[in-house]
Amino acid sequence: MSHMEESLRDIRQGMQRAGYLCDEHSATVLFLAARLGKPVLVEGPAGVGKTSIAQAYAGWQGYPLLRLQCYEGIDESRALYEWNYQKQLLHIQAVAHRDLQVGEVEREIFSESFLLPRPLLKAIHSDHPTVLLVDEIDKVDMEFEAMLLELLSEYQITIPELGTVSARYHPVVFLTSNASRELSEALKRRCLYLYLDFPQPELERRILQLKVPDLQNQLASRLALALQEIRRMDLKKPPSIAEGIDWAMALLAMGYQILDADSLEATLGVLLKYREDLRRVEEKLREAPGLAFLS
Repeated sequence: MSHMEESLRDIRQGMQRAGYLCDEHSATVLFLAARLGKPVLVEGPAGVGKTSIAQAYAGWQGYPLLRLQCYEGIDESRALYEWNYQKQLLHIQAVAHRDLQVGEVEREIFSESFLLPRPLLKAIHSDHPTVLLVDEIDKVDMEFEAMLLELLSEYQITIPELGTVSARYHPVVFLTSNASRELSEALKRRCLYLYLDFPQPELERRILQLKVPDLQNQLASRLALALQEIRRMDLKKPPSIAEGIDWAMALLAMGYQILDADSLEATLGVLLKYREDLRRVEEKLREAPGLAFLS
C-alpha cells in the first residue's frame, strides 16, 4: 500500500469514527486541504451532509468547531467582531471622576477586554488549531463575500483601533453552498471544490447502520432503495440523509421489522414535510403497490 493510499485510508477511518462515511473522492479533498492549507467549498443539494463533513472533521481531529451561519443581510459585526458598547459606557461612567485625557479613555475602552469576537475573528485569533465552518455562503451578498475572500487570502484581520491580527494557526476552513446563487470566480479559485450528492443505496445503507446500530441489514437495504426511489419523484423537498436516519429510528420505535405499504404509509410524516409531497408518494403507492423496495 502506497503512502497516499495509507493517508486516504486513515482519513476514511478517522471520519468514520467521528460518524461520517467518506468516499475516496471526499477523502482526497480532505487530504489536499490539509496539505495545501486551502479552504474547501462544499456544494450540493440540501440534506446531503455538507455541514456534517466539517463537524466530523473537527471531531476527528479534536479541533474546536467555529460556525458562522450565513443569512441574507449579515454584516461584518456578526461575522468578525463588534465592540461591547454597554461595557464601554459603564467604563466611561466609572472613570468620569478621574483626571484623564480623552485619548487615554479611548485607549482603555478600545482594548481587547471590550471586544466581542465573532466566529471569523475567533478562528484567526485562536491560539490552537480550529475548524471554521462558513455555512450557506451563497446567502450573503457580494460585498460580504469579498471581505471573506480577503480574510481567507491573508488569514488576518485589521481592527482600526487595535491593528492587524494575524492567525497563529491557519484554521481548516469549510464553506458550504446550496448553489442558490453563483459564487464569484475569485472565491472558487481560492478553494478546493467538493460536490456532495445524495449517496448511492449501498453507501446510504452503511450510513443508516452506522447511525442506527440496531437496524438489521435487510431493512437498511430496503430503506436505502426506498430513499433513492422517493427522491426521484419530483418532490418539493426530497428527504435528506438525516431524515432517512430519523425514518429508520421511527420504524424501529414502532416495532416494524419490514418495509411494506403499511409501515411506509404510517411513517411518511417522518420523511416528508410538505402535504403535496405526501400526496405524491401516497398516489404512487396506490398506483404501484408492489414497488421494488417494499417487502
